Amino acid sequence: MVQRPYTLLSCGMSIDGYLDDAEQERLLLSNDADFDRVDAVRSGCDAILVGAATIRQDNPRLQVRSAERRAARVARGEAPNPLKVTVTARCDIDPEARFFSVGDVDKLVYCTSASYDSARERLGQVATVVDGGDPIDLHLVMDDLSARGVRRLMVEGGGTMHTQFLTEGLADELQLVVAPFFVGDSRAPRFVSDGDFPWGPSSRATLAEVRQIGDVVLLRYALTDRFDAG
Repeated sequence: MVQRPYTLLSCGMSIDGYLDDAEQERLLLSNDADFDRVDAVRSGCDAILVGAATIRQDNPRLQVRSAERRAARVARGEAPNPLKVTVTARCDIDPEARFFSVGDVDKLVYCTSASYDSARERLGQVATVVDGGDPIDLHLVMDDLSARGVRRLMVEGGGTMHTQFLTEGLADELQLVVAPFFVGDSRAPRFVSDGDFPWGPSSRATLAEVRQIGDVVLLRYALTDRFDAG
């Protein structure tokens, strides 16, 4: 039986747990040194996953920025950038978003069974569309990624994706960066929403590392016995 991908959740948040503020312009929660750390983590992964809302709101490129790291991937026999993956219920994604248009790398879109035909019509020219069940079953998504050779998956948000991976016990590691300020606006998106999480007062997550990076702090949590300290 093929083991599901090692799954690492990466997130930056304010002191009060927000991923962004309520303004249209994206809120920067980190600094250059930490952005470079995230780039290094990306370069060691086979695939990067974000939710459709993150594509709509942030329009991310999801590429390895460092030319040296891209070259190292090629030297290892890999593509310069990891596979791009998204999950969507409504398939309300612009096919010209940078997720699709930037980078010569495969893109995967997991959608509901009900939206599969419309998703293929809308996105079939820019991505491989996969039926993820109805509702979307992340276990099926992980099995399909494994079958496609993904061994290490990085999940970069947003809050809905973090919540689903955590509540379903599919995360092996959490890398949480805390910015030195408050957002203080309940209209803004939070790191996670309500859910039945495996870790609570009687089952605490294991804090594996604390690292100051300039004015932010990285907290690494080991969530399963598969945790890779490296």
